Amino acid sequence: MLHDDGACRHLMGTRIPPIALPSTDGGTVDLAAIPGRVVLYIYPRTSRSDEPPLEGWDAIPGARGCTAESCAFRDRHVELRSLNVAGVYGLSTQDGEYQREMVRRLNLPFPVLSDENLRLAAALRLPTFTVRGQVLLKRATLLIDDGTIRRVFYPINAPARHPDEVLAWIRSSQ
Repeated sequence: MLHDDGACRHLMGTRIPPIALPSTDGGTVDLAAIPGRVVLYIYPRTSRSDEPPLEGWDAIPGARGCTAESCAFRDRHVELRSLNVAGVYGLSTQDGEYQREMVRRLNLPFPVLSDENLRLAAALRLPTFTVRGQVLLKRATLLIDDGTIRRVFYPINAPARHPDEVLAWIRSSQ
């Protein structure tokens, strides 16, 4: 069980900086400019289906579950949109080519954004960790209303069930 280390406490009420992030749909997305509610789920990394996970990956607390979480958001996408969510986005530090393969393989109905250069991570002071020289984002979800972070989910202990927590919070806040 992960415990809250306080690494995301500063985010509530923070404005998203105007940073255009590369998207798997071929364009860029500026989360600060999207009207309405956005669900941004942040995850460390996914592995390709033809390669093993990083050595020791399963032993890192909170690392495992990125694919399951993405699939769960995929499976809840229609329901999220029915609750007036303007958009759902995944975010990792992996490059766009890597992410596009994942989006195709998992049949995700929403784009995934790349913060490969850690611009958004640095601007928001998102929690990170390093594995084999790769700086990765710790798992968190931000609910963003008109460019301002309204709710932060961190830490996330059950990635595959986490979208249900998000849905429950959205329903209770309406």
